[in-house]
Amino acid sequence: MARVGREIIEAVVLATVVFMLLQVTVRNFRVEGYSMDPTLEHGQYLLVNRLVYLQVDMDRLAEIVPFWKAGEGMSRHAIHAPKRGEVIVFEFPDSNPNNPKKDFVKRVVGLPGETIRMNAGTVFVNEVELDEPYLAEKDGSHAAEITLGEVEYFVLGDNRSHSNDSRSWGAVPEANLRGKAWLVYWPPPEIQVLNILDKIPGL
Repeated sequence: MARVGREIIEAVVLATVVFMLLQVTVRNFRVEGYSMDPTLEHGQYLLVNRLVYLQVDMDRLAEIVPFWKAGEGMSRHAIHAPKRGEVIVFEFPDSNPNNPKKDFVKRVVGLPGETIRMNAGTVFVNEVELDEPYLAEKDGSHAAEITLGEVEYFVLGDNRSHSNDSRSWGAVPEANLRGKAWLVYWPPPEIQVLNILDKIPGL
């Protein structure tokens, strides 16, 4: 009897650990609207990798782990910082404390320190035209030149003519990042691992 009780306790503890691990590393997200067509469609459910952009205090880690050495140029992130072309989920950067917190999903086109502008639907990064093979079509929109801070990202929807993004409200602070969109898991016919480009051709 004691053995059975111990096994039940072990199973509960294991289930709790797995649950907590999943809560820390993965979350789900429902796509609302058509701003990411054709990459993501309204009503799809995504799994979002929360661990990839998790910020780590490298100096503190070096104090705790004997063989770990913090050095200049090391990423502050558990795996890596957002890369151009990745689809990310983030909290809308609204400074009004009375507005409800809302998460958005968009694609990263501008990285910290870069200068971004748009002319007739074409994005320029540090005055180099950005090749965007994921777009079904370009719109004719413009965006004033902006130089991103050290912890800011410029994001756009793939469906530019129906997207509320950095053209309207500016850069996304790193603190607002929730994770990298990883997998469409619902509805079943549309299950897919997102083909997120590590590097956009031409840059």
